[in-house]
Amino acid sequence: MSRERKHSLSIAGHRTSVSLEDPFWTALKEIAAAEGRTMAALIVEIDSRREGNNLSSALRLHVLAHYRRLAAGT
Repeated sequence: MSRERKHSLSIAGHRTSVSLEDPFWTALKEIAAAEGRTMAALIVEIDSRREGNNLSSALRLHVLAHYRRLAAGT
């Protein structure tokens, strides 16, 4: 089992920290690279669309949705 790692980042001009397991950090890097953008830009977009979830949960759900779409071939 992977341990959570805390990363500090800046979103909309304020500093925050997010704790995720290593496989989620890796997946976010892969998703950002596949979309031709930085991981920071991807996280800012996810943050802007989250609906009541904390940021860590929103990031995990984004990764899950991404790989579900890939598995479904869409």
